[in-house]
Amino acid sequence: MTDSTPAIALPVDVSRIHSLLPHRFPFLLVDRVVALEPHKRLTAIKNVSINEPFFQGHFPDHPVMPGVLIVEAMAQACGLLTRLSEGLEASGKEAAPSYLVKVDKARFSRIVAPGDQLVLEVEQKRMLRRMGLYACRALVDGQEAACAEILCAERNA
Repeated sequence: MTDSTPAIALPVDVSRIHSLLPHRFPFLLVDRVVALEPHKRLTAIKNVSINEPFFQGHFPDHPVMPGVLIVEAMAQACGLLTRLSEGLEASGKEAAPSYLVKVDKARFSRIVAPGDQLVLEVEQKRMLRRMGLYACRALVDGQEAACAEILCAERNA
């Protein structure tokens, strides 16, 4: 932790997540942050419920969380790592929006279904000119469900 980064009280609940990310229902895909090492790594939780709107069509008789939404959940966890590391919550400053720029090496190894708890692990590999590269994993019951390298960029205000 750097001297300029305030201590973060864990866990970070959904009301605090609302102050850090612009996403809202049905597109907020992170429920809680449970571990944080500023500027390095973050672990977050997404509880997957049968009430998720995407399960109505994907698939009605065999509900499966779409892979693209697992990637989005990992990207949101990356955004939380950046914002918490920058101390934006404590400062009360609003962050410029970040956008998903690139997804590399995406791999899906396991179905994510209702009742699963998705554990999102993100590690910041580098930050350059407001663009962050992250190594990400999504796990269910300790087994990797998906992984990817994600590049996010903050839009200039």
